[in-house]
Amino acid sequence: MALSWLVLVISMQVFIVQGKVFEIPESQKHLVREINQKLLMVTHDEEANPSVYIGLRLSEEHNLERENEYVQKLKPEDLCSSSLNTKDVEPKTGLIALHLMAQKASCDITHRIKLITCLKHHLLKEKESIVLYGKPLTTYYQYSLGILGLCVNDKLIDKHFINKITYAEERNQFIHGKTISIDTEAMAGLALLCLKNSNKYPREEVVYMKKAIKSIKDKILTSQGTDGQLGNIYSTPLAVQFLLALGGQSGREPSSKAIRALLEAVVQGKFSNPMMMSQLLPVFHQKTYLNLAIIKCDTSTNKPLSIPTPLPALPEVAIAAKPINVRLVVEGHNFEEVIEVPSQSSLLDVLNAAQENYNFSFKTKSSLHGPYLTTVNNVVGHWQLLKNSDISLSEGIADYKPADKEKIILRLNAQ
Repeated sequence: MALSWLVLVISMQVFIVQGKVFEIPESQKHLVREINQKLLMVTHDEEANPSVYIGLRLSEEHNLERENEYVQKLKPEDLCSSSLNTKDVEPKTGLIALHLMAQKASCDITHRIKLITCLKHHLLKEKESIVLYGKPLTTYYQYSLGILGLCVNDKLIDKHFINKITYAEERNQFIHGKTISIDTEAMAGLALLCLKNSNKYPREEVVYMKKAIKSIKDKILTSQGTDGQLGNIYSTPLAVQFLLALGGQSGREPSSKAIRALLEAVVQGKFSNPMMMSQLLPVFHQKTYLNLAIIKCDTSTNKPLSIPTPLPALPEVAIAAKPINVRLVVEGHNFEEVIEVPSQSSLLDVLNAAQENYNFSFKTKSSLHGPYLTTVNNVVGHWQLLKNSDISLSEGIADYKPADKEKIILRLNAQ
C-alpha cells in the first residue's frame, strides 16, 4: 500500500506540476484575493458547503483559523448516517463526494473511511440505475464527481464503474436539454485523468480512458466562443481545470483566453454564488481538483490571508431607480403575465412577486448551488428555465437577474 501511494504521488506530481499558462496581471491580482476573502466570509453561513472549503484549501493564501473553524461545521457523519440507513432517500452522490474531498483537503482521516463506504454505496445505486434505465439516479456530473472523490483518496475503482463514464462519453450522453453540458464533460474528464494517472489500471482500460479524454478535450475546445468562455461563463472554471490538468500545448492558449474571460466576469460582478466562486478560485491559482491527491498538510509556506474590515466589495452594476417589467410564461399552463419588480431583482424575486399577485405557485429545494425549481402550479418535474425564446439560463433562480422587458419561460422537461 505504501509503495502504491508513493507511485501515485510521484505520478500526480509529474502530471499536475507544469508551468503557468497565464500570468494574472498585477492590476487584477486584487480580484483573486477578493474572491478568496469573499469565500472566507461565507464561512459564517449556517449551512456549511464542502466545496467552499475545497476552494479555500486549493488557494495559495490562507486564513487557517477561519478554515479550521469551517471544516468543523461540515458534519459529514450526519450525511452518511441518513443516507445509508434510510430507504428511498434522495441520492446525494455529489454532496458525499465533495465532503470526502474536503476531508482529504483537511488532512483529517477521522470521517474518511465512513465517507468512502457511503460514497461506494451511492455509486453502486447510480451504476445499477445506468444499467437498468440508461441514466444515473442523479446525473453524470454527480456520478463523475463520485469517481473523482474516490480517486483522489487513492481508492481502486472497479472497471465496470469507470466504463459507465467512457461509454456515456462515446455516446454523447453528457447533455443538458439538447446541448452538450460542458461542466459535466469537464468533471468526467477530471475523473478519468485522475484514474489514468494513478497507474493502477491495466493498459486495455487506460486505452478507453485516453479515448474518452481526447473526446472530452475536443468538445471543450470546440465550445470556446470568441469571448473566451468554454460553454458559458459558469461552466468555464471546471473546463479550465480540466485543460490545466490535461496539460500540453494545445490547451494553453484556450486556457489563457478562458482565464481572461473569467477575470472580466469577476469585474462585471458575475461571480457571487459561493459554489461558483469555489470552483473559480483554484483556477486563478492554476490548480485543479487533482491537486487534492498531493495536498500538503504543512501550511507553513502558505501566504497568510487576513480579512479586512470592511470587506472590499466586488464591482457591481449600478442599480437603476425605476422598476422593471419581466414577462413570465409557464408553457402548457395558460399563464403569461408581466411582473413588475425592482431593478436588479433575481428570478426568484420575480417568481415570488408572481405568486403573491397572480394565480401562480412554485416550490423549490435547496442545494449547494442555491435553490432550484421543483414544482410550478402543483406540477412536479424538471423545469427548464429559458429567456426570450430558447436560450437556457446558465444561472440559478437566486442568481439570475432578468433585464427590463425580458421574457422568462418555464418549460417542463419531458425527460
